[in-house]
This record gives sequence, C-alpha cells and structure tokens, in this order.
Amino acid sequence: MEFANPLLLLLLPAVAGVMWMRLKGGGDRTALRHSRLPLLVPIRPPLKVRLARGLPWLSGLALVLLVVAAAGPRQSHSSEEIEGEGIDIVLSLDISGSMRSLDFEPQDRLGAAKEVIRDFIDGRPNDRIGLVVFAARAFTQCPLTLDHPVLNGFLEEIQVGLVDDGTAIGLGLATAVARLKHSTSPSRTVILLTDGVNNVPTLEPETAAKLAKSLDVRVYTVAIGREGLVPYPVNDPIFGRQTRQRETKIDVELLRNIAALTGGEMFQATNPETLVNIFKTIDALETARYETTVSTWYRERMAWFGIPALLLLLLESVLGATWLRRVP
Repeated sequence: MEFANPLLLLLLPAVAGVMWMRLKGGGDRTALRHSRLPLLVPIRPPLKVRLARGLPWLSGLALVLLVVAAAGPRQSHSSEEIEGEGIDIVLSLDISGSMRSLDFEPQDRLGAAKEVIRDFIDGRPNDRIGLVVFAARAFTQCPLTLDHPVLNGFLEEIQVGLVDDGTAIGLGLATAVARLKHSTSPSRTVILLTDGVNNVPTLEPETAAKLAKSLDVRVYTVAIGREGLVPYPVNDPIFGRQTRQRETKIDVELLRNIAALTGGEMFQATNPETLVNIFKTIDALETARYETTVSTWYRERMAWFGIPALLLLLLESVLGATWLRRVP
C-alpha cells in the first residue's frame, strides 16, 4: 500500500486536535448547576445518554478515514518482461578424496570450490544452471534450473564420500553433456572442475569431449590445486586427526585438450584468489544480452476509506436525529 499524495496525511494531527477540543471543550449541555453537589445522590447515566456522548467519535473516525482517502491510497503491481535467451550451464565437480587436500587453507579444495561456485550461481539469475558430481561414478546432483536457491541447497549437500573414491573425468564430463542434450539454448556450456588424473576406464575423457563437440557444447576445464606434495588430513588411530604431506598429480594436458577440442579454455587455480578470478573470467566469457521492460500499474483504494467514512457520518446524523437525539 502506498499513497499518491502522502503529504495530506499530515492533517491527521489536526483532526485529532479538533476531536479533543470537541470532546473536552463543549461540556455537557444537559448538566444542571447546583451549589452543593455532595447533597445529590450520584446516579449512573442511562445507556442512551452514554451512547449519545460517544457520537462525536463517529464523526472523528470519519474525518480520519476521509483524510486517508484524500491522500490517495493505492496498491502498485509490477510486471517484468525479459527479452532474449539465457545460457544453459552445467557444473561438473570432482568430489574424489583428493579434494580434501588443504592447499586452499583455511578450507580444503572442495570447500573453496563450493564457495566460488555459489557466488557464480548467484551472479547469473537469468541462466539455467545444473550440477553434476563425480568420483568413481558420476550422477546429477541437480538438473538445469532457474531456481537457484534450490540449486545452492544441493550444492551445500555435496561432500567427499558421496560415491566410491576415484576420478572418473570422462564420466563426469559425459554426464554433464547429457544434461544439455535436449537444451534449446543458443549457448550450452560445461564447467569441469577437477584436481586429479582420470583413473576410471569406464569412459575415456577424449570420448566425452568428442560427444560435447558433436552437440556444440563448449567445455571450460579448471584444474584446482597444485601438483607435488600438499597437506592432507588423516585420522591417526593413536594421535587423532593429523595433517601430512601427500603427493598429488593433475592431468593438465588432458584438461587442456578437452577445452581446445570443444572451443573452451583451460585454467589452473593454485590458491583461492586464482580460483575466484578464473570464475570471474568464465562469467565474462559466457554472456547473454537481455532487455528488461518493467510495467507498473496501480489499483486505487480510496473507496476502502471513503465509503466507511460516509457511512459513519450518515450513522451519526441518523442516530443524533432519532434515537440518540438530545433535547436541551
């Protein structure tokens, strides 16, 4: 609810002042003066007298409603028309055991990736985005959707250990491409993020890349983490949770070939800042033009206040002239 002429509402204090003067300043015209009131037995006024004294409240409330009606109460309604077509993007995220490496402190690799992906999703409200995860197997965590709060909810649920350990890059890519098979978007994109080497021979990554190319799906590959010795958490049966150095290897050449074959680009992130910048770069590369038209219309609600005000004034007049009429 809003008002077309809100300054008129400043008259309300004046209305309250008039009411106060009317109720307190006029006195009771039917009262009798007597020099010694204690000699008179107090008598409670009858119901009609008490109701008659309340008649000024009807006109006072009516004046308040008339002022509100004069201010032009109305309800606004808006509609937004978006012209153009969005981009369909599927994120394929590695959740193998190596994603627990702590070279992205204070988080592990998976935690850093989830944080950056969440910001990426929030920055693309007009695009359908889906989410695929993979380790030894791959599955769709969330299909393509414009309901990004739901997508972020699925993203939060991701953790290492959802599936058997391993790094099936080929399956992760192929599953993501399959989600775009029936897409009619002019731009279809997969962002593949991994920190390892394909070690599951179920489907070769090169085959999945050729599938993406045949469906005109562009693939951006992101290698997360650095190669060599990196800190990794382990649970020691005697000393509890410990951090030890662990050898990691990333097949950067494979990721570069996948990106080149599909018309995408390959990136490598070795720290949180680099990862943020990579997703900013991808965000800038994958753009769609939109023209937004916002229409606003109003529904006048003056009658909601004006009609009750007139009815109150009429009621006061009728009661004052008939049942509650006061005779001097």
